Amino acid sequence: MVVRASYHKELNTLEDDVVRMGKMAGDAVKASVIALQERDLTTSKKIIKDDKKINTLRYDIEERCLLLIATQQPMARDLRTIAALLSIITDLERIGDHAEGNARISLLIGDKPLIKQTVGLSKMAAQGISMLERCLVAFKERDKETAKIICDEDDIVDDLYDKDYREILDIMINDTSLIQEGTYMTWAGHNLERVADRVTNIAERVVFMVTGKMEELNVSKY
Repeated sequence: MVVRASYHKELNTLEDDVVRMGKMAGDAVKASVIALQERDLTTSKKIIKDDKKINTLRYDIEERCLLLIATQQPMARDLRTIAALLSIITDLERIGDHAEGNARISLLIGDKPLIKQTVGLSKMAAQGISMLERCLVAFKERDKETAKIICDEDDIVDDLYDKDYREILDIMINDTSLIQEGTYMTWAGHNLERVADRVTNIAERVVFMVTGKMEELNVSKY
């Protein structure tokens, strides 16, 4: 009984660490967009440096999950949970990478002003972070219905990205001297669009944890 109690305590601790990792990734996304908008190169450099902390936590969680599988031989629901954790931390690490990517884009632009207002980026970031935060709650509460709703919201970010991409493309067509900066801005938007895709993956794993059924819940409309 003591061994099993310790096992379930470790499993709960792993879940808490996944939520902590998710918050770190979400905070990095938010900070990267603000730094890009405000041309804050110092913060951009810090985001790049701090990405190692997200990576380190991912590896730690992964090792502990594998140790539980090896020593406790979990079955049924617990095995699904651990399998989901291993998948979720991969997507969370990628979200951190997208934030790091936007920080690097900020450094590439340097001290130049941005070529357009970044309302689209702000909206994409806000929507993606909202999806992530609610998905982490759904993960802890095993709320598959909320997870399904979050999957549907990926289309919101896709539409925002398409609109932003077209606007930047028009700018580059009208002034070819802005092609490089415009390309950087489309990269930033694509990073944020991918954040929402990663959250959708996480939401699908939440549903899998609860139902045992793996399915794609938001099929691309393209």
